[in-house]
Amino acid sequence: MRGVILYGPPASGKDTVTAALHQLHDQYQQFRRLKVGQGRTAGYRMSTDAELASLHASGGVVWENRRYGSVYVIDAPGLRQQLYRQIPVVHVGQVDAVDAVSTAFPDVRWTVVALTCPRDVAERRIVERQTGDSAERLRAWDETETIPTADLTIDTSTSSPELAARLIDQAVRPRQAEAG
Repeated sequence: MRGVILYGPPASGKDTVTAALHQLHDQYQQFRRLKVGQGRTAGYRMSTDAELASLHASGGVVWENRRYGSVYVIDAPGLRQQLYRQIPVVHVGQVDAVDAVSTAFPDVRWTVVALTCPRDVAERRIVERQTGDSAERLRAWDETETIPTADLTIDTSTSSPELAARLIDQAVRPRQAEAG
């Protein structure tokens, strides 16, 4: 089993690169985290406090963080199910989340990709999204640590999404990428 962890701050290009990966090969599918809260619903599996409490009780929470007034969860049952069918692309912005996912699924060959871009590029992208919480997203951008253990680092301000997808695919599926 294989999976991709896209690590980066807000507006570093995780959604765009994931879409390019899926376009390149439909096996790549974004892992839609559970979300309890308000705001954007695209890219998430919306849940409730009661469902989250049940998941905690069963030991099914791999990683949880709170940001933008919501709770975001990587759940073991959801990720396990996707690993059997596809190559999940997990979006995270905390180094500890990378470790939590890798530890929870030690038999998976994870390719960790750090996506970066200059702060001014991120700020422009954040403002263009019109989410109404630009200051909070920029604060999160400032707080995101660099990850020293990434298999690949891509600056999305200088690499096209298609190039980024090809580079990631070569790292994930080296023999198939060369043959295909």
